[in-house]
Amino acid sequence: MTDTALDARRRAEVFAELEARTFDLAVIGGGITGAGIARDAAMRGLAVALVEARDYASGTSSRSSKMIHGGLRYLAQGDIALVKEAASERQILRRIAPHLTRLSPFLIPTTNMAMTAKLRTGLWTFEKLGGVPEAEKHEVIGLAELQRREPLMRTDRLNGAVLYPEFLTDDARLVLANVRSAQGAGAVVVNHAAASELTSDGLVATSTLDDGLGARIKAKLVVNAAGAWVDKVRGLEAGESDTRMSLSRGIHLVLPRERLPINSTLIIRAPDKRSIFAVPRGAFTYVGTTDVFHDGADYWPTPTREDIDYLLRATEAALTIDPIRDAEIVSLWSGVRPLIAQPGKKANEVSRKDEIWTSPGGLVSIAGGKLSAYRAMAERVVDLVVERLGTTALPCSTADATLPGGSRAVQLDGLDPLAAERLAGLYGDEANEILIAGGDVAAEAVRAVTHEGAATLEDYWVRRSARAWFDHGAGLAALAPAAEAMGALLGWDDAMKAAQIAHCRRINDESRRLLGE
Repeated sequence: MTDTALDARRRAEVFAELEARTFDLAVIGGGITGAGIARDAAMRGLAVALVEARDYASGTSSRSSKMIHGGLRYLAQGDIALVKEAASERQILRRIAPHLTRLSPFLIPTTNMAMTAKLRTGLWTFEKLGGVPEAEKHEVIGLAELQRREPLMRTDRLNGAVLYPEFLTDDARLVLANVRSAQGAGAVVVNHAAASELTSDGLVATSTLDDGLGARIKAKLVVNAAGAWVDKVRGLEAGESDTRMSLSRGIHLVLPRERLPINSTLIIRAPDKRSIFAVPRGAFTYVGTTDVFHDGADYWPTPTREDIDYLLRATEAALTIDPIRDAEIVSLWSGVRPLIAQPGKKANEVSRKDEIWTSPGGLVSIAGGKLSAYRAMAERVVDLVVERLGTTALPCSTADATLPGGSRAVQLDGLDPLAAERLAGLYGDEANEILIAGGDVAAEAVRAVTHEGAATLEDYWVRRSARAWFDHGAGLAALAPAAEAMGALLGWDDAMKAAQIAHCRRINDESRRLLGE
């Protein structure tokens, strides 16, 4: 294993290495799918390059509901194979990334005995398929116990609830851990580098920062794992201009925990019969998500007023709370899901299964899929890559090798419990290195540059620290000290620091444009 530190100051060296070497595999896309593929292939001994047009996890992979689903919802669709895979992958992730899989009780309110019986049958099947430990099996509770556990829940039409454990994660940090692990296994990885051309022997990657860097990457095989931008990458190849993707927009609202003081992850039935989640996370509670078709693969898709009201009204209908005012919303995020087009279906009806396509020119594209099953998806893709290359490779070992930050238990003495929970959830067993460096915004920002590949202030604020979503005032107070710390390492002058701060403020302002404050 080589060093897992992604040092943003080494970008010129990385581009030079990409230009100089010949790779077995070049991966386009640094979301969870591309990161998982690069990690798997590198651990099998292949020479791997990965390029990401923006930042790692800057698309869908940082805008999810931040859950490692066991696949319970697929039982209703009769997809036993998908349930089994999701349940199995959940246990694997818990083993290889314990700091990124936080156990949380999920609570489903029930209205009658028939609903309870149906849920119990489904959960029993799920537990059997997934090998769920005895201590983590579901529990049925009555109305009195429901009221004790969740006093805010409106219970006039309920007869109780079913509790079952699921896992919460930090999606962007999970991607980052996979990218770092890929580099540790020998992959050459770089963010802010767009695939601008597909060539007969690989691709051309061009830096999207103002540094004039680029590389012609020679690779025996190219995998397109660009998520919502899969069709755009396919369009770089002659004759591949058809549209195969269908995009769906989802948004989440973040509120102070004291405004929505719940103890479990609540599954709330919206007026249109969809389920949404209310999720406690540290000092905050977030609510989501919507599922509406969206035109265009936007990095920052603009939510609509209907999206916001949909979540607010559903939450207010399920809980005994005063109406939520826009000014109480700490932050909100929106993203697009890359789904395989299925004409005639509503957004929430479109399958989340992944598909792999190989073009006549040899480009391998993967699309669809779920965050929870990324490792298994990557294994299937790399199996295909090895077959196509006609080479001998090591067996897949990603189910056993621990991701960075997950090697040992985290002990953070003397910290406020919420601060300790945040640091442990972001950094795992590397959290003490933040504390040794001062434990403040500057310490996090420095590490983001030297170990986590953060080349812009947005990289740190949104994806390395999650301050854009889960910090009071949307983390705007962190921008200046973070810019100062990053600028000292990356050579930013005062004008560049001001521009970086202004960019992040625009992201926040635009996301809140529809809030009546």
